[in-house]
Amino acid sequence: MEIAKASQPVYTISVAANLLGISVHTLRMYEKEGLIIAYKKDSGHRLYSEDDLERLKCIRKAINESKISIAGIKTIYSFIPCWKITGCSENERSNCPAFTAHSKPCWTFEHKTNICSSRVCRECSVYRDFSDCTKIKNLMNQL
Repeated sequence: MEIAKASQPVYTISVAANLLGISVHTLRMYEKEGLIIAYKKDSGHRLYSEDDLERLKCIRKAINESKISIAGIKTIYSFIPCWKITGCSENERSNCPAFTAHSKPCWTFEHKTNICSSRVCRECSVYRDFSDCTKIKNLMNQL
């Protein structure tokens, strides 16, 4: 599977933080909170793509301009209908915390017994396709 150029992780954490005008600590905190999934090399070093930077710009705009808290952003992400996008069966949905919870995005849960158990969340369309604010807003408008 070929990775789109915008999805290729190329920026180190310090370069990404510098491009965004934030600290490395803030970037790590966003990752800890489940707002972003950094690509990690075998060495453990984090890398970020253009798509990651776009997601982070959206997050920063929500926090600074719209005054949405991190908990609020996580709740917004939790409303992305992952079960519909991934094609989960009704049985899988009934046993999935991402379907029943509304406080954090699906990619923050451990998926043991559903269609997502063999997927890498960073590469999943639920995570990947909603990296910018416009796509999230368009999805919410469709719902």
